[in-house]
Amino acid sequence: MNTTRHINLTLNSHQVEADVDSSETLEGVLRRCFDLYGARESCGQGLCGCCTVLVNGAAVPGCLHLAALADGAEITTIEGLSDGEKLDPVQEAFVENAAFQCGFCTSGFVLMTKQLLADNPRPTDDEIKHYLSGNLCRCAAYPEILNAVRRLTRDA
Repeated sequence: MNTTRHINLTLNSHQVEADVDSSETLEGVLRRCFDLYGARESCGQGLCGCCTVLVNGAAVPGCLHLAALADGAEITTIEGLSDGEKLDPVQEAFVENAAFQCGFCTSGFVLMTKQLLADNPRPTDDEIKHYLSGNLCRCAAYPEILNAVRRLTRDA
């Protein structure tokens, strides 16, 4: 039996609220209630990284994270990284290094990179590869993604 719950959260620096079903995922609520489509469900099992969002600074799969658990949380999506006119440095690095092809996985890689660099501003190549290993790119832009993250570590 599903029940509806009212939640309040900070979404991309804005206080918002929504009524969510107890079984509804965060990725689904972002789409349904807030017209945010950057987090994309692909595998539905938390294995590909396409639906990654930051919850209180931690990268989580939006396809598995229940929206009701986001009550009171701070959520950052790919749409919340830029200030509207200037891209976030991670986004800039991905653009400058052509670290995407179709773009389907890019938001997940960018948000995972944000968390990686927040935790470890100077990761080694092995640490970058290990940390981003949960993200899948079907276009195989891995060398360019690695170059983008390397560029950011040089700037740290």
